[in-house]
Amino acid sequence: MLTHVHAADNAAVLATIDPDAYGASTVVSDYVDASEFHQILPCLMAGSLGSPAPPDATLVQATSAAGANVKDITGAAITQLTQAGTDSDKQALISLNVDALDVANGFQFVALSMTIGTASSDAGGLIIGLAPRVGPASDNDLASVDEIVRV
Repeated sequence: MLTHVHAADNAAVLATIDPDAYGASTVVSDYVDASEFHQILPCLMAGSLGSPAPPDATLVQATSAAGANVKDITGAAITQLTQAGTDSDKQALISLNVDALDVANGFQFVALSMTIGTASSDAGGLIIGLAPRVGPASDNDLASVDEIVRV
């Protein structure tokens, strides 16, 4: 492990689903170019869950940043969070090696897709890129990343 390298050099915030109270709907983050990283780590963050309103999350792949030809990534879905399962105020992660993408057919873009059931639930999500192929990861941070403090 390189102890002289800051975490911001290895991890970047690539996309978000802003935390909010979402009604029954599917919300998708921006599509990001996963080829810039070796690993992608999406995180679903559940707040107060409605009943029944379990959030589902899956990582999808596409051939463009506009989401062309979108399809699921095999195995890249969380187990549904539920109020009955005491899953309010919890998180779920999907750890993806970029090699799992269908790059042979041009699928290099990924997005986090979050679906809320029938009642309103507080939720949000983000995609973190890890182990950049070139340069510090922070070069790929969203414009909304306001500040990085290095200590």
